[in-house]
Amino acid sequence: MTSHTITLELPESIYIRLQQAARATKQSLNDMILRAIQTGSPPSWDDVPAEFQADLAALDRLDDRSLWRIAGSRQTGADFVCYQALLDRNRNGTISDAERRELTELRIESDRLMIRKAHAAALLRWRGHQIPPADKFQVTG
Repeated sequence: MTSHTITLELPESIYIRLQQAARATKQSLNDMILRAIQTGSPPSWDDVPAEFQADLAALDRLDDRSLWRIAGSRQTGADFVCYQALLDRNRNGTISDAERRELTELRIESDRLMIRKAHAAALLRWRGHQIPPADKFQVTG
């Protein structure tokens, strides 16, 4: 991994807190500062399947309004009903090959939607917004 050196001016109070935390955890000050930056950074998309990473990378560039729209989006009722019906057919062993492919596609799209929603909400939280519980979530504007 490539690393870069930067000069950063910290207020005395933050420097002392980081220095004390480094001593208490037997870490270097550099490691403690890196940890603080990593935990305070926007959420990473590295832990999601490769097929979804480009979608999440694109979210990082969106404005807050667009992120709220994504975070509050839902699967269409028709897709949900179709997905449930295909799951039932699959469970009962009465699903055709074409329906199995459709079920797989719907599952991937459902996964993509959930991952995008979660990442959009995490970005909004990182940008300082409070995210309401899912049952209270409403998209406005």
